Amino acid sequence: MLTILGFAMIATFLVLIMMKKMSPIAALVLIPALFCVFVGKGAHLGDYVLEGVGNLAPTAAMLMFAIVYFGVMIDVGLFDPIVRGILRFCKADPLRIVVGTAVLAAIVSLDGDGSTTFMITVSAMYPLYKRLKMSLVVMTGVAATANGVMNTLPWGGPTARAATALKVDAADIFVPMIPALAVGLLFVFVLAYVLGRRERKRLGVLTLDDVLETETVTETVLVRTGGGKGTDRSPTGGAGTGADAASQNEGAASQKDDAESQNDDEDDERLQGLDPDRATLRPKLYWFNACLTVALLAAMIMEILPIPVLFLLGAALALTVNFPKMADQKARVAAHAENVLNVSGMVFAAAVFTGVLTGTGMVKHMADWLVGAIPEGMGPHMGIVTGLLSLPLTYFMSNDGFYFGVLPVLAEAGAAHGVSPLEIARASLVGQALHMSSPLVPAVYVLVGMAKVEFGDHTKFTVKWAALTSLVVLGAGILFGII
Repeated sequence: MLTILGFAMIATFLVLIMMKKMSPIAALVLIPALFCVFVGKGAHLGDYVLEGVGNLAPTAAMLMFAIVYFGVMIDVGLFDPIVRGILRFCKADPLRIVVGTAVLAAIVSLDGDGSTTFMITVSAMYPLYKRLKMSLVVMTGVAATANGVMNTLPWGGPTARAATALKVDAADIFVPMIPALAVGLLFVFVLAYVLGRRERKRLGVLTLDDVLETETVTETVLVRTGGGKGTDRSPTGGAGTGADAASQNEGAASQKDDAESQNDDEDDERLQGLDPDRATLRPKLYWFNACLTVALLAAMIMEILPIPVLFLLGAALALTVNFPKMADQKARVAAHAENVLNVSGMVFAAAVFTGVLTGTGMVKHMADWLVGAIPEGMGPHMGIVTGLLSLPLTYFMSNDGFYFGVLPVLAEAGAAHGVSPLEIARASLVGQALHMSSPLVPAVYVLVGMAKVEFGDHTKFTVKWAALTSLVVLGAGILFGII
């Protein structure tokens, strides 16, 4: 019964948000509360929620201060050189822009944190997508899928969890998987190319000059239709003299030429959406900020302190050094408050969902049912089975729930048929490309929130491509004899 209710709860949630009948926050809170009552454990709802909030509180804290830290780094210009390089490659070609999105997301994903990857990627690419009227779900889908493949890095989380759960070395899991993961990342680039060609076909082949010229003409028309000099009338009520009209036209043409000349000199700056003259830039502190960021990432990888503590200290130090005045610090925090509130609110709402799933026992029953449904003859192929199961399970469950709750059971079943725990651990990484778009992953709300995309729209577009990417990784693993 709990198995059916668990699947029904997840299906109800997904259907309602994809049909836009409820907001994600409302659905994450109200649907599990309702199903908790159906299960007959409504009296324990408070305990389940508080337990879920307690488990996700460190994640919420990490995201809050990570948004502030990387928001400040974007404000002061730390990532401007990287952004300019990507944008010089992209220009105004939709195909290049989509491929550039995948490349940028993959590079930034090396830090092992999805939230920071999405903040930097969206900040850089969003103005281009908006200016060219490109599909924003293409941006979120490509970024999430690229990050999902890169999330398998040993310091990204899943590999470390698998190693801990099965008591094996993380390097023994990850290093042999590199060829399969490389194929998966290559597939993401190919996917970006295909989606980019589709966008180029829809929008046409554009150049930077076309975009800026269109914008200049639009701005000129808006000014003239507002009753400017071009529409003045003579005192007698007739049109102005031919000389006056010619003079006005020449003046307008001269102003337009000057504007276009200035625009041509500022192509990169105008399209990148990062004002090169913004007041928050701190060029004299560039190397301090770069060293601070490298030190922060190194400390995360070496696990010197918990990640929330590192970002808390990093955000405080970045604000103090870059903006010594209290008013400036308050202004920077206020500038990023909307993202902080949206993401932290979504995380705590997700805590209700995960708390009810875990507390009522739905997750355990669902996992046991799936494992029990495996035919006996599939025992020797438990690596492939684990890879296939990782797709739905890591989408509908947290990584902690899958790696610490389900993976040991799969490993035990595989061991009975001679399948090594290492093979099971490697196969368990396959579903991460899909996992990064799960409604239970806090970072995805950073992505859709900053990109101003409905979560349901992102889900409908991304799930099929992310699942296909995961299957490509699995196929490559089987082909190379890794799984």
